[in-house]
Amino acid sequence: MIDIKVPTVGESISEVTLLKWVKNSGDYVERDEVIAELESEKATFEVNAEKAGVLKQSAQEGDTLQIGDVLATIDETAAKPEKKADSNGTPAKETKSEAGGQKSETPATQTSQAPVTAVSNDLKATPVAAAIIADKKVDPKSVTPSGFSGKIVKNDVLAALSNPGKVTGGKPLFSRDERREKMSQLRKTISRRLVEAKNTTAMLTTFNEADMSRIMEIRSKFKDKFKEAHGVNLGFMSFFAKACAIALQEWPAVNAYIDGDQLVYHDYADISVAVSTPRGLTVPVIRNVESLSMAEIEKKVIELATKARDNKLSMDELTGGTFTITNGGVFGSLMSTPIINLPQSAILGMHKIQERPMAINGQVVIKPMMYLALSYDHRIIDGRESVSFLVRVKELLENPELLLFGKDPVKTLLEL
Repeated sequence: MIDIKVPTVGESISEVTLLKWVKNSGDYVERDEVIAELESEKATFEVNAEKAGVLKQSAQEGDTLQIGDVLATIDETAAKPEKKADSNGTPAKETKSEAGGQKSETPATQTSQAPVTAVSNDLKATPVAAAIIADKKVDPKSVTPSGFSGKIVKNDVLAALSNPGKVTGGKPLFSRDERREKMSQLRKTISRRLVEAKNTTAMLTTFNEADMSRIMEIRSKFKDKFKEAHGVNLGFMSFFAKACAIALQEWPAVNAYIDGDQLVYHDYADISVAVSTPRGLTVPVIRNVESLSMAEIEKKVIELATKARDNKLSMDELTGGTFTITNGGVFGSLMSTPIINLPQSAILGMHKIQERPMAINGQVVIKPMMYLALSYDHRIIDGRESVSFLVRVKELLENPELLLFGKDPVKTLLEL
């Protein structure tokens, strides 16, 4: 018998949560096959079988385990079942369904529904129910599913239509149910760090707004050529990351942090990008943004966001940022006061682009505007530095040509 123990995942991490069993007790597993997923306070990672054999679980999903605890055992002397290879079709799919939950059921649902209706592929409903939802434009969240595994059936949709405006979030009328869930390690860490940031820093937020016209024009004009040349879409994040990298060089205090009684300044810009996942907020880091091209930044953003959603981020990708950008605008936020990502000293909040009437040369003009928010630690960053940094970011966003080397081409030509 071989013990599979909880591996060491970081210097400061002493415990993890067993998130999910990928293989069941009694299953024959191959060497290096994924058997479970664990969650630490910073990331989710997989545990592989060290030998081939029959798996026996020693913990349950949701258990909190210490580093070095026995997670499972593998009987390497057990013979590999011959029937497994012959009947690997249906049983294998059933096992994945049990381990993967809704994820494994969703593709089958999507396949059956795709030709019938144009509703979301994530909707779990029978073809008839999906067709009624699409035809009557029913909000799926207002329908209480009664089918197998939470599937919406025809009668569920008809019941929702007979009670317009009264059923919300898929709950029955006058429901007073409540549920409790154990906080995940990631959510515990988020809670602790946010409270720590609020209690240990002299945090203030300064606001400004940027006219996004030029960036939107550039994206509209060059998006197809950019995609063809680089294989990625031209998004807003590359403009913001590039603008912040330039501004951080000019205002180094915003790119620094306090270590005891010392101030640590950075000559590089390792920018953390806040990414929302179903399990909580993560902030993977893009290294040396000041040295990357726009295409390289966009590729890195997509890579890190994909890894975050798939819980594949490494510890190195989650640590060491010097400044953070968060985009609440993707969820519709018009303005917010972001909280500093310790031990950093500042965080920039992007928001929704909203058309607003602006006074330009005495004339009222409709412009696509975005509010910018910079939360900063007043212990290290003075008001002059924070405001000047944000004004510089605004200038770079409104005049994207300055992102080329940080200066006005005409003024450079005239040596002004």
